[in-house]
Amino acid sequence: MRAYAIGDIHGHLDLLHAAHGRIAADRAATGDHAAPVIHIGDLVDRGPASPGVIDFLMQGIAGGAPWVVLKGNHDRMFSLWMQSPPARDPRLRAEYSWLHPRIGGAETLIAYGVRAAGDRPEAAVHAEALTAVPQAHLEFLAARPTSYRLGDLLFAHAGIRPGIALEAQTEDDLTWIRHDFLDDPRDHGALVVHGHTAIERATHYGNRVNIDSSAAYGGPLTAVVIEGRDVWLLGDGGREPLRP
Repeated sequence: MRAYAIGDIHGHLDLLHAAHGRIAADRAATGDHAAPVIHIGDLVDRGPASPGVIDFLMQGIAGGAPWVVLKGNHDRMFSLWMQSPPARDPRLRAEYSWLHPRIGGAETLIAYGVRAAGDRPEAAVHAEALTAVPQAHLEFLAARPTSYRLGDLLFAHAGIRPGIALEAQTEDDLTWIRHDFLDDPRDHGALVVHGHTAIERATHYGNRVNIDSSAAYGGPLTAVVIEGRDVWLLGDGGREPLRP
């Protein structure tokens, strides 16, 4: 059983194209054109081309590509803020809003053509965003699943709540959890492939694999191939084993 996965994209369409190019090369080498490609979430925010990322993924799925696109916490924050009136994600720290420079929502709206999204009153920005952001994009984000199970693998944006059955995990944890998951060394019954917590390089921890290699902060966008529980990074030169 083979699967591909791509880490947190954060509006970097050029990096997404390159990641899919590396997957296409591996498909050509294996002859496997049916294995799913799981995008681990955080399609939007911080990067320059969030609308293009969503368009690319929507078009691929509509064209029959075997792609799975999960919901990340940034995708959820965007969806909630676009409600009328804007809603706040309850897991976002109190000192931040989605438009705060550290979160990156303003960059997403600017990419949709909303002027000075981080420097005007929120009500005016919201009113303009309701016209600028296509409803199809919002529906696509709202419909994203929060996890994907494939054999001995579980894909989720942030991770899982340890000790809770996989089928009983909540959206809050699947999109937001950090240290309760990251610091737990137990086997979870499945190898958990996740992003959300930016690190310098994709890392295999034995019970989980973090593939968020900090594309949001100038790092690369990781693509991996997984066969059983064996993981390889996909680079321009092919596969590189990623071992615990």
